[in-house]
Amino acid sequence: MAGLRVLLLILAFLFSVIGFSYSKEPIKIGAILSVTGPASFIGEQEKNTLLLLAEEVNKAGGINGRPLEVIIEDSKSGESQAVLSAKKLIERDKVVAILGPSTTGESMAVIPIISQAKIPLISLAAGTGITEPVNERYWVFKTAQYDRSAVEAIYRYMQKKGIQKVGILTITNSFGDQGRKALLELAPKFGIQVVADERYKPEDSDMTVQLLKAHKAGAQAIINWSVGPTQVIVVKNWQALKLNIPLFQSHGWGSKKNIQLAGSAAEGVIAPLGRIVVWDKLPEKHPQKKILEGFVRAYEAKYKTEPGTFAGHAYDAFMMVVEAMKKVGPDSAKIRDYIEHKIKNWPGISGVFNISPKDHCGLDASSFEMVVVKKGDWEIIQ
Repeated sequence: MAGLRVLLLILAFLFSVIGFSYSKEPIKIGAILSVTGPASFIGEQEKNTLLLLAEEVNKAGGINGRPLEVIIEDSKSGESQAVLSAKKLIERDKVVAILGPSTTGESMAVIPIISQAKIPLISLAAGTGITEPVNERYWVFKTAQYDRSAVEAIYRYMQKKGIQKVGILTITNSFGDQGRKALLELAPKFGIQVVADERYKPEDSDMTVQLLKAHKAGAQAIINWSVGPTQVIVVKNWQALKLNIPLFQSHGWGSKKNIQLAGSAAEGVIAPLGRIVVWDKLPEKHPQKKILEGFVRAYEAKYKTEPGTFAGHAYDAFMMVVEAMKKVGPDSAKIRDYIEHKIKNWPGISGVFNISPKDHCGLDASSFEMVVVKKGDWEIIQ
């Protein structure tokens, strides 16, 4: 009998250890980011943000007592690699949700895979087509503002300034395609005429010809739609030509590196940007002020540099998934439902989100400030 008691005690101990061990298994979420390649200036900020936030969550006890593991895959800024990364995260790592990818084209490429696997995806890119039509994007959300919202903010500002004729320059990739679509479709609504519709390739190194064509066509302002090095090239070309008409950039302009690379040529460039770049100029009562200040200070303390717009997209995506997991557990379907139904009046870095079954982004043009580059820094246009 004594031997049986000892055996039962040993078994009870083993079961308790095994049970405890299982309860401490990490919850895995995946991230597909452009850590290297042409869009690495986006992915670097996003990677830094996710590592920072994961560290903070785990220091605070994890998700309901379980550690959080963020598995970051480098898409190398390519759609094919993004697809391979999505398959790896789903099939091998068994993640419960995926953050990213960083760009519109990569996001569009992985949608069929995550939809079939029924894994929620929170893209960090801007293209409207990522979440629309929403009835075909059941598992897809995004935290970057719509490109049409950025266009609305620009056109509304132009209306106030009496600008009626514009020339648009757009890059020939998914981001440029969707920006161009919004620019052309929304112009009549604001009484604006697109007098020049010029395009350039991601590898082009001089857009002087396109700028001159727009100027010759009678444009009162230029709108450039791209992210990355081409944004800076257009700025330098515009400044060198001295066209004496304003230059507007898309919401992808919100990185201090762009100002540093463009130098004095960036002075006067206008763009609709998220409030992360001007957080210290907001009134104390602004609903985003506290969150913005906390994140920016934590990021600067760890990485000794300012976070840009793209870091904010990663912050919002991460925090939505973490909040969902704390409320409903690491269940992919429940995480999706929570984000769709519970993210209401939710102040984040990119704006105050109101996600619904009809809107898987939840931001509009009010999430932007019109910002001008002045003395090498961002300044809100009042």
